[in-house]
Amino acid sequence: MLPPLSASPPTPPPLSASPSAPESNPFAGARFYVNPNSNAAQTEAAWRSSGRSADANAMAKIANNPQATWFGDWNGSDPYAAVHNAVSQAAGAGALPVLVTYNIPGRDCGSLSAGGAVSANAYHTFIDGFVRGIANARAIVIVEPDALAELDCMSTGNQQQTLELLRYAVAKFAASPGTAVYLDAGNSTWQPAAVIASRLQQADVAQARGFSLNISNFNSTATEESYGNSVSALLGGKHFLVDTSRNGQGRASDSQWCNPSGRGLGIPASTVTGDPLADALFWVKSPGESDGTCNSGPTAGSWWPEYALGLAQRAAF
Repeated sequence: MLPPLSASPPTPPPLSASPSAPESNPFAGARFYVNPNSNAAQTEAAWRSSGRSADANAMAKIANNPQATWFGDWNGSDPYAAVHNAVSQAAGAGALPVLVTYNIPGRDCGSLSAGGAVSANAYHTFIDGFVRGIANARAIVIVEPDALAELDCMSTGNQQQTLELLRYAVAKFAASPGTAVYLDAGNSTWQPAAVIASRLQQADVAQARGFSLNISNFNSTATEESYGNSVSALLGGKHFLVDTSRNGQGRASDSQWCNPSGRGLGIPASTVTGDPLADALFWVKSPGESDGTCNSGPTAGSWWPEYALGLAQRAAF
């Protein structure tokens, strides 16, 4: 169990502007980067060349919409070059990049997406390189999907290390002048609002712009926004964003989270959220990348064209 918060936790510092003010939203008015060489774009081109025109048209729904770029142990011990390249490509297109750190030690508690930095010091090095890669550019950074929501699977010592490392990452990104940082908070079906709010506070969400929800999950936007408001109310009005990459058909009836059938793309990147606390809807998970070796899927993170096609064919747009 996590140690309890004090009876009267400190109130997070006020936002730089009122919650509904357009200038307070780092997503507002931004153009978002679309990778012309993404897996979806390459598959679309290949299918079009081979005569699969209808399938290529469906795949274009993924290829033509912005998605976040993830960084983890596959980028080596220092992601500087990879982050710098991603930020430079986005800047060259006049776009704002959305970046994800996914390298916390003990990632995914040894499950389908297991991995992460080998030690606390290695994680510090990784975050330091990430920050150098961004430099003074504008960027949105989402910190460690699932890390707070899955603390229960860890020993007390590992819980404390995770919280310390998240605080380190948030502080580093918050000090980067053009970076807006969101600390991941899982989703509405994982932890009660009070529990995740307590963990967000312990990870120093006060220094962040806010928190992220529904990453790699399928819950409806309305459900996540309602949950986000409940969490925000416990955090002094912190803002949040919702991953809509695969929630166009909502959650599977049996609540499967790993490559469930019948799902569809959700609404693409937008700041029209219908909720003054929700900064954006965005595709954080890359649609078509497998959740893991379940339901006949390839390893976690691998491109799965036929699953991507199904998502596109059942898109909410």
